[in-house]
Amino acid sequence: MTNDKLGIFGGSFDPIHYGHLLLAETCREQCRLDRVLFVPAAVPPHKRSQAMTAGRDRIEMIRLAIGGHEQLAVSTIEIDRDGVSYSVDTLSALAEQQPGSSLFFLMGADSLKDLPTWREPQKLCELAVPLVVRRAGSPEPDFSSISHLVTTARLEKIREYQVEMPIIELSSTEIRQRVASGRSIRYRTTRAVEKFIEANGLYRSQQP
Repeated sequence: MTNDKLGIFGGSFDPIHYGHLLLAETCREQCRLDRVLFVPAAVPPHKRSQAMTAGRDRIEMIRLAIGGHEQLAVSTIEIDRDGVSYSVDTLSALAEQQPGSSLFFLMGADSLKDLPTWREPQKLCELAVPLVVRRAGSPEPDFSSISHLVTTARLEKIREYQVEMPIIELSSTEIRQRVASGRSIRYRTTRAVEKFIEANGLYRSQQP
């Protein structure tokens, strides 16, 4: 496929939940993306000291969660590469793998102000359009933090592709805590993921 619009959604996904799925689908719909690619991190730079579920289990949970949606997919690129997962490295590799695609990097509005501190932020903004997601009813993100990283034309394109999504208060941390304490996680993630967690004994011991 060439000339398609490919959304890149990185994260721990430990585990994936309905908030992740809603974000991906909202971005796909509002920005008319052809596909959204979930990219689970091997070791996120900001979570180096945190114990994480095995990459293969997180990949399988994503596959179960998005099963049947032809425009959502999962990439094992960061898990296969291992080590600390830097977004700019992943985007560089995906740009080579998908030479006919326009890349869009999905990120929350709260992460936008920190983007200049990431590895090679200018290159990241050249490789992919940061697709900034904000909660419904919240003000427009402050793009001044990245104005020195991009051209005026690029900044306007980034503004054009911002996304507003419904408020949904879910977190992977809460799901892990609920499993560890024996509470229900029904309707917080898909039934298939819920059953996978149960069958494989994931999160029974409290994780930080």
